[in-house]
Amino acid sequence: MTQLTHLDESGAAKMVDVSDKPITHRTAIAEARVVMQPATLAAIKAGNVKKGDVLGAARVAGIMAAKRTHELIPMCHPLLLTKISVDFEYINEGVHIRTLVKTQGQTGVEMEALTAASVAALTIYDMAKALEKTMRIEGVRLLHKSGGKSGEFNVDD
Repeated sequence: MTQLTHLDESGAAKMVDVSDKPITHRTAIAEARVVMQPATLAAIKAGNVKKGDVLGAARVAGIMAAKRTHELIPMCHPLLLTKISVDFEYINEGVHIRTLVKTQGQTGVEMEALTAASVAALTIYDMAKALEKTMRIEGVRLLHKSGGKSGEFNVDD
């Protein structure tokens, strides 16, 4: 089993020292789904949610969350992110969220992509909860990462 890098010899949590790692182009893609009733989805599509533009707010929230991941996840490094995108697709059961995060750096952006997808999903829930409290956030996962020592990962590999 691979040794966990966020633990010291005594098992205490620590931030990984990346100062000797080379700077490489890093990319991560993540996804999430918000599952909802057809009437809730129709209201979002039509722009009939009293709080306003659901997907517009969720996009901004996801971008902001990626930029602040290091403030939320204790062992994440603050990163200079070079690209963040949060995209949506209407699916039969709700909204599919796909995030892309890039940087040139010494550590990856998987947590930033996952955080963006999660917060975008939470924002959709928040914006539409007056219409439906039974919405579900599902399938938050990493789809792809590239760059760094561990190389490339694709969920379908």
